[in-house]
Amino acid sequence: MKKKRYRNIRTFRRNWQLYLMMLPAVLYIAIFVYKPMYGIQIAFRDFSFREGITGSEWVGFAQFERLFSSYWFPIILKNTLVLSILGLVVSFPIPIILALMLNEVRSRKIKGFIQTISYAPHFISTVVVCGMVILFLSPSTGIINHFITFFGGEPYRFLMEPGAFKWIYVLSGVWQGAGWSSIIYFAALAGVDNSLLEAAEIDGANRLQRIIHINIPVLIPTIMIQLILKCGSILSVGYEKILLLQNSVNLNASEVISTYVYKVGLQQYDYSFSTAVNVFNSLCNCIILILANWIARRMTNESLW
Repeated sequence: MKKKRYRNIRTFRRNWQLYLMMLPAVLYIAIFVYKPMYGIQIAFRDFSFREGITGSEWVGFAQFERLFSSYWFPIILKNTLVLSILGLVVSFPIPIILALMLNEVRSRKIKGFIQTISYAPHFISTVVVCGMVILFLSPSTGIINHFITFFGGEPYRFLMEPGAFKWIYVLSGVWQGAGWSSIIYFAALAGVDNSLLEAAEIDGANRLQRIIHINIPVLIPTIMIQLILKCGSILSVGYEKILLLQNSVNLNASEVISTYVYKVGLQQYDYSFSTAVNVFNSLCNCIILILANWIARRMTNESLW
């Protein structure tokens, strides 16, 4: 034990600069992630500002029973799953394909130009993106409807159609995030051994075969880690973009867990119920993350832990 303790002390003294650099991140997580977890007990109380957290009446699982019996529960759960799974199926492969395509471009100028164009939407704020979507899809002035009427069609009220909302949400997200998400895959492709590519080319492998048998296997560990993380946040659909695109007509297709929590918690001041909804959301995400990690480890030997 003494030898182990002295070894740990020597390791700390030798690498104290690294521990010092890590300290801000540890403090950030402790203060803004772990400390607020104390408030989870609000979900099990009838919270009152006057009484405080510990002074509020303990009601057990009453808030969760209220959630599961609510009219909106099946609707928000379905909408959240639809948007998340559709976004995962549509948007997850696109950054991988983009990275593989960019990796095959030999001209640095062309590659840099394409990267700049694809990365730029990531830095546009969500408010601006939603404003652009509303303008482009406007039935009177939108460019999309101008094309429709030009070819003899009738203007289509995209944001007034509940069935179209999920595609508007997902495809606008693909446009905004695909380029930025491809960076990690492009960086992984930089580690491909050029001698393997040259040997494959000499053996007669065409470009597609080199991509399938050399480049993609290099990306598999990164792909699996990203997929596990995506699955772990499958119920965490952000509320900002949905609120900005939401209206009374598409409400049944656009109301998700996060927007429901926002409306109940901040607009109706029902903090106990909104906390219970968020606890349910986080618990489901945790279970899905564990299952995704277990399946990935069994199938590919790649996992987070």
